[in-house]
Amino acid sequence: MNNKKIIFFDIDGTLVTEDKIIPESTKMAIQYLQEKGHYTVIATGRGPSMFHHIQKELNISSYVAFNGQLVVCDGFEVHSETLDSEFVDDITAYANQHNHAIGFGNQKDFMITHADHPLVKDNFLHLKLDYPAVDPNYYREHTVNQLNLFCTEQEEVIYKEKYTDYTFVRWGDFGADVLPSGSSKALGIQKFIEHAGIDLDHVYAFGDGKNDIEMLSLVKNGVAMGNAVSELKDVASYITTDCDQDGILYGLQHLELIEPSFENHQYDLSVEKS
Repeated sequence: MNNKKIIFFDIDGTLVTEDKIIPESTKMAIQYLQEKGHYTVIATGRGPSMFHHIQKELNISSYVAFNGQLVVCDGFEVHSETLDSEFVDDITAYANQHNHAIGFGNQKDFMITHADHPLVKDNFLHLKLDYPAVDPNYYREHTVNQLNLFCTEQEEVIYKEKYTDYTFVRWGDFGADVLPSGSSKALGIQKFIEHAGIDLDHVYAFGDGKNDIEMLSLVKNGVAMGNAVSELKDVASYITTDCDQDGILYGLQHLELIEPSFENHQYDLSVEKS
């Protein structure tokens, strides 16, 4: 009997705290799951270039990125949905007219249209990442899985009215992910599950934000962090403690994926895995 399970983890507010630190209990819990042979998978709106350091720290080689637009299992791409080039060209020109920055993301890169744009700067300071490389014409020679639109929530309205076939997933005060209507982490998770050949009964997910609603609604074992938005808590099968209060560990113990005596296990977390 195959007891292998898949556990999907959002990043911000789930794997990492507000200060972008991975709690020690989370590191130990994920290492334990990996030793048991389970899939540990990142599921995020970010692109790979924005979470490679987290992959390295947690030894995770599988992910659902760009809100389901890109799916990788054990380092191998199993699904990639790219944006229509005419749409990318049009919205980039429209954003330039309004002095809004656009970010182009794919498996390899994340490029930005503007140097020293205030919202881009604030966002990457918040993520504790370096300002991305600037190439306003990047999309002309490269495919793009997802766009990032940097503008205020009020300014975003004109884009929603103009591009009705696309979804704008807001994150904080900085901007929104832009992807085709109907795309979500849940669709990416379905692609991963199909590839792995594991029954939905053995699939689990942890999240905290609005873009995790479809993900937690899909799986039968959806866990909302204590710091999650109320809309996500409404669809979760269990609400754990906050991210910085050992929420991942307690959630996994509640799901009986980790035994209650786990705290007695000793792990060497001093060396990052490649």
